[in-house]
Amino acid sequence: MNKLLSVGITGIGSYLPERVVSNIELEKTVDTSDEWIRTRTGIGSRRVADDQTATSDLATKAAEKALADANIKAEDVDLIIVATCTPDMPFPSTACIVQKNIGANKASAFDVVAVCTGFLYAMTVAEQFIKTGFYRNALVVGAETLTKVLNWEDRNTCVLFGDGAGAVFLQPVDEGKGILSSYMGADGTKGDVLTIPGGGTRMPINKDNIDQNLHCITMDGSEVFKFAVRVMGKAALAVLEKSNISLDEVDYLVPHQANIRIIEAAAKRLNLPMDKVHVNLDQYGNMSAASIPVALDEAYREGCIKEEDIVVLVGFGGGLTWASSVLKWTKKVLQEG
Repeated sequence: MNKLLSVGITGIGSYLPERVVSNIELEKTVDTSDEWIRTRTGIGSRRVADDQTATSDLATKAAEKALADANIKAEDVDLIIVATCTPDMPFPSTACIVQKNIGANKASAFDVVAVCTGFLYAMTVAEQFIKTGFYRNALVVGAETLTKVLNWEDRNTCVLFGDGAGAVFLQPVDEGKGILSSYMGADGTKGDVLTIPGGGTRMPINKDNIDQNLHCITMDGSEVFKFAVRVMGKAALAVLEKSNISLDEVDYLVPHQANIRIIEAAAKRLNLPMDKVHVNLDQYGNMSAASIPVALDEAYREGCIKEEDIVVLVGFGGGLTWASSVLKWTKKVLQEG
């Protein structure tokens, strides 16, 4: 049996729509307030894509930045996985559209749907292809245009979400570096607490369904909150245990950006001060599958993550799903031969 390769992130990039919608702006159209939103969520504003911009447009720009950062040409990409719950259309996959847009003509391409956990699911899938030698170069993108599936009259959901995309490029790295371990889980019995009911084969879209906003996100906020507080810390601890890494070895945490209280609870479970936790939901809200890669890109660009730092990525999402990864940070690709 061939030896398994270590896999790491050798390129990273992100892209956000230009339009910023603040809580103050939402106050004019929804029964809410800046204080109410900030106190309960930590969110101050979010990015909103315009009517002409689809998820693949954001994904393409993030992908191009990740490839440039890795100094890789699109024709050398073997695999593209896009994590999204807001695809351009049911098919073809958003990944195939990205493949066309960037000119990655030899890459296989498909989407992964695990909602806010999607990026970590997709990265874990891509890692398997590379560590076994099936592929060498994989592009993983988390991209969403959630503001297109919101009921803007529902203050419980419309204040939470934003649009954006983040991408990473995965390649073999030196042994013992890169992704050290990953952990994934799901509980489909609680899937109805966060869902878009309409638009699939269970409830095809028609006028009545649209009138009832069944094509928009619905959420039992209290149930999701209780689940998230419990599972974020659990998932982070589980992946550290798999990696035989102690809490005092963790240098930085990049969590899914949904609610500041959930993030603070996860940090507490890991005994990490908040200056070792990346938080950007005050600027962008919850970008679902784009949340973690955008935050990771920011953390790297800002110098919060350095060579050989132990970095934990952790998230939760609809499904219900959860996942985590621990990395020994490096962007140095393993030389062939």
